[in-house]
Amino acid sequence: MVNYSNFGDKKVLPVWYEEKANKLKPVYRNLCLLSVVFAFSIGLFVGILIPLIYFGEQNRQDNNRTATRKTEIPAAEAIKSVFVNNSYGHHHPRNSTKEAKDSNINEYPTVSFIDKYLVENSLNSLLDDGVYWGKKVEDLLPVGYDQRTHTSWSNFVDNNAAVKLEQGCGRMQNRLVTFRDGSKGCARYRQNIDQIQGELFSFYLAQILKLENLAPSVVSVVNLKSPLWENIAHDIATAQWNSNRPIVLTKFISNLDSANIPQIFKPNERHLNRNDVVNMTEMSLDNGELLNNLVELAQWSDLIIFDYLTANLDRIVNNLFNYQWNVNIMDAPAHNLAKNLDTNLLVFLDNESGLLHGYRLLQKYERYHAILLENLCVFRKQTADVIARLKSDGNVGDLLRGMFEERNSARIKDVLPSLPDKSVKILNERIDRVHEQIMKCSSLFSDKVT
Repeated sequence: MVNYSNFGDKKVLPVWYEEKANKLKPVYRNLCLLSVVFAFSIGLFVGILIPLIYFGEQNRQDNNRTATRKTEIPAAEAIKSVFVNNSYGHHHPRNSTKEAKDSNINEYPTVSFIDKYLVENSLNSLLDDGVYWGKKVEDLLPVGYDQRTHTSWSNFVDNNAAVKLEQGCGRMQNRLVTFRDGSKGCARYRQNIDQIQGELFSFYLAQILKLENLAPSVVSVVNLKSPLWENIAHDIATAQWNSNRPIVLTKFISNLDSANIPQIFKPNERHLNRNDVVNMTEMSLDNGELLNNLVELAQWSDLIIFDYLTANLDRIVNNLFNYQWNVNIMDAPAHNLAKNLDTNLLVFLDNESGLLHGYRLLQKYERYHAILLENLCVFRKQTADVIARLKSDGNVGDLLRGMFEERNSARIKDVLPSLPDKSVKILNERIDRVHEQIMKCSSLFSDKVT
């Protein structure tokens, strides 16, 4: 008989029941162990088999799609790899834009955006051979001042008369000139003849380089008996201009505003090369804004070369030199640089330190000139071609002197010397240096070596 005690006492089982249970314990233990091992083995097998099947199928699909894309758009695929490898978490796209659209699946929204953007803005249209500004940028460059505008201004001054001379056009003894038809010009008067030489020969060099960012300019001599000046003798006396002095008379450009240094050039360690253009393209969500920025940078690439060749002290080098005392100066507008609000053309003003005064101070300022040049690795192709030709021919001095002789009267040449031999020698050395920089950039960033 089985006895159960009250109040929670422990149950007492029959002896025969306990003996039977003890005999069955090893059997149950073995069955449980066998069941666990079997379940684990099945789970492990399934866990390995399913990913292998899935990813094998994915790889076959990827290979098929890759082959299809290579057949259809080989050039775009190469461009795409550049963009994808440098943006938005480095995702690798599985599907092209068309495939994602057809399947209504967008596993990688960023990749979809890049694919769409690449259709609209191929890197090949922004850069040519990884080193030069591409056709899309070149086509959008604003129209500047070509040889026809320079000739037109020269003829205008030769056949016109000034009616007023008043303060304006910058510092010191510069004056704003008004002509009888209401047109205006800026007259640069300096006590030092070499500053007039610097202004004039920098202007000539810009034309040799095919830069259209300098306003038309001519040299004139202050002569109260000439038709140009005879009506404003009183104003000339007030300005304290001396007779028989050369001045540079530049066409007045209206609607100019200050121009700031682009962000990419502000810190000394920054640079402009193919990778920077790629990054700018990826980060910009506004196609128009991106193109405007690149068009401005294309003009800056010409400005950096021009200022390096002339050793201009009064523009960006001025900011770099003062950076050691004022870290905020790079946020200030660039000296002697303006933007035409009508066309977005950058206008290179006040080049009087070029080729003479700047060359005398190279020992002090050369490292600042070098910072700008060495950080530049995207150029306008036509500028690079002119540099290569000038290096090969070695005739920049002859070209400059020839322009001076051809365009100026004997009276002007009596009071204004031509470019000195020493300046020509330094200019040739700097042309060589610019050419070396272009070749170095080509070896680093050209499509042929990437």
